[in-house]
Amino acid sequence: MAAQRGSTGVIYAALVGNLLIAITKFVAASISGSSSMLSEGVHSLVDTGNEVLLLYGLRRSRAEPDRAHPLGHGREVYFWSFIVALLVFAVGAGVSIYEGIVHLSDPHPVESLKINYIVLGLSVLFEGIAWVIALRHFRRQKGSLGYLEAVRRSKDPTTFTVLFEDTAALTGLLIAFVCITGAWYFDMPELDGISSIGIGLVLALTAALLARECKGLLIGEAALPGVQERIMKLAAADPAVHRVNGLVTSHLGPEDIVAALSIEFEDRLRVPELEQCVERIEDGIRAEIPEIRQVFIKPQTRRDWNAEPLTGALPGA
Repeated sequence: MAAQRGSTGVIYAALVGNLLIAITKFVAASISGSSSMLSEGVHSLVDTGNEVLLLYGLRRSRAEPDRAHPLGHGREVYFWSFIVALLVFAVGAGVSIYEGIVHLSDPHPVESLKINYIVLGLSVLFEGIAWVIALRHFRRQKGSLGYLEAVRRSKDPTTFTVLFEDTAALTGLLIAFVCITGAWYFDMPELDGISSIGIGLVLALTAALLARECKGLLIGEAALPGVQERIMKLAAADPAVHRVNGLVTSHLGPEDIVAALSIEFEDRLRVPELEQCVERIEDGIRAEIPEIRQVFIKPQTRRDWNAEPLTGALPGA
């Protein structure tokens, strides 16, 4: 749960920053008439709404299991992260590209260049603070892994979602600065529209990356190899276990894993001893790996395990 508390702090920081930025950008857009500044305002407003959805998803994912959801609500956070990706694409990217096309069809000079620069500077400050907070949290989570590999292996989409959003925002601010300056210096108001389209393309790429990662988590991803190895070693260490045939795991949430073990027990065991062994293994695994919320153990010979479909791709097969 410590990881989720850290993610919540990152999201709150991004929420406050994006709300302040959205307000300043809309004020600047209304004064200057800048298309790229309006696109940036829409971008920040969408990001603000996205943080609210991520917080809602985290809160819902902590709900206790019930009759309708016996394994809990952990995947709520994956669902809402996927919705965030769709919103970034449909609203953020869509509105920015549309606004850019409209401005190209009827370009008009950017007014109040100084105001735009002040807003861009404040936006970089607020967004930069949120980005640094998200980056530090993600670095602690990724350990020695590279950034792309860490994103692919991460089971907590909230952290890399905020990091992706903030990176896209800073990139959009750079595009807006360059194009607004170019539009004024070269007297080419079309550059302002091109800026909006560029910002929209950045958001579309960001949304595609987020959707790709969240889709895998939403469908169901296995626990990391190191976690699976620990589970199998803990089960195999029990003296009543003859062999651990294999293991199936699935993340129901960032800190919520369900594990199913196929185990061949010693033939000498009586039913009461077998029950005690199963209980020992389950308690031991949950004590050593708190993320494991549910453990299911199936007494099974290795031949029966190997006869099941797809076991050749699973640990221990």
